[in-house]
Amino acid sequence: MPIRRSKVLVKWIYENQHKIQAVRYCSSLLRYKELEESPQIEPEAVTAPQTTPRPQITPEFSFKYDDLQVRLAAPYQLQPKPEANELGFGKYFTDHMLKINYFKELGGWQKPEIIPFENLSIHPAAKALHYAIQLFEGLKAYRGVDDKIRLFRPDLNMQRMNLAAQRSGLPMFDGEELIKCLVRLIQIDQEWVPHSESSTLYLRPTLIGTEPTFGVMEPDSAMLFAILSPVSAYYKTRSDGAVSIYADPNVVRAFPGGVGNKKVGSNYGPTIAVTSRAAKLGHQQVLWLFGPDKELTEVGAMNIFIVYINEQGDKQLSTPPLNGLILPGVTRRSILELASQWEDLTVKEEVITMERLIELNSKGRLLEMFGAGTAVVVTPISNVGYLEENIPIPTMKQSQPVFQRLKDTLLAIQYGHIDHPYAKIIS
Repeated sequence: MPIRRSKVLVKWIYENQHKIQAVRYCSSLLRYKELEESPQIEPEAVTAPQTTPRPQITPEFSFKYDDLQVRLAAPYQLQPKPEANELGFGKYFTDHMLKINYFKELGGWQKPEIIPFENLSIHPAAKALHYAIQLFEGLKAYRGVDDKIRLFRPDLNMQRMNLAAQRSGLPMFDGEELIKCLVRLIQIDQEWVPHSESSTLYLRPTLIGTEPTFGVMEPDSAMLFAILSPVSAYYKTRSDGAVSIYADPNVVRAFPGGVGNKKVGSNYGPTIAVTSRAAKLGHQQVLWLFGPDKELTEVGAMNIFIVYINEQGDKQLSTPPLNGLILPGVTRRSILELASQWEDLTVKEEVITMERLIELNSKGRLLEMFGAGTAVVVTPISNVGYLEENIPIPTMKQSQPVFQRLKDTLLAIQYGHIDHPYAKIIS
């Protein structure tokens, strides 16, 4: 067969593989038969701590890094790199992306690909567009003082992503294999990692249901993709370096039995109207309350912390417990673990109500309030808008604030000022 005809045939097969599912499906039947005839070993039971929820099911099949295929961008496809002081958050994207398809009829996960950055092509009836069958993660790559690039605890992001996939009816995967693929993507686009300690490269792995059928049910096809974006500050603060937050008791972010503890897109869209209303009132974020006691849950897309003098006269760092309403943040967990090693601070997960917050503040026992998350690291809070009044929080008046100590410690780990097992060096 002439070379030209061979190329045309290969191109046709690639573009029309969805039409010849039976051919590939039959080959996968051999694998199914092997599994059915092989002895099945029950997974060992693992009891995970409250702060580290893990998927209850290990996927039988996953894509493999060893199968990764790379197609580099041509010179004309490369984008100019913006200056660090022009980045903002999520405005620019790197030259390449990771894409991994899942087709149940073809045996599950297909080979991962790194390709030039491109628009996605999905069917208008894709379940992600109609039923929010989708989820995402957010983590960062940091260029350290030694010029090495580091990730911060990516294994926790993979655990959380699989938990969200399990709840959403989307296919699970081996988190270590995805980390390896992400590392390769970063290595290819490594010059997009800012040479600055005020900027980072943000990673956004996303998993969406692509099956083009109506009906709220587990999709037979999905797509996992990851894009990279160099970023700086998530949002502007007030002149004192802190933010003001707005608590509206009439709206809730999450409810018991829901998906407030999963990073799914449906958690975020409904918050926009309330956030816009808060901005018009002069606040930067929304403090989400829940229940008749007005329990504090999250602030914006961050976990919430307070520092106060407890009944024993000790300085205490507290955050709401993981009760299903709250996203198990990687930064949240890291703060709890790091601060628990400090002898001058009591660390506790406890329910915090607005009544309790106001009482502590009125008695002069409330010292600090701050939010924490991947995008912002640690952000101090100096004001809470609640029931038509503003409650000043003395966060920025402390001589040696806990929030600053935590932020400095996290940044020192992330940018390589200190060696720490939380940091994964990738180059």
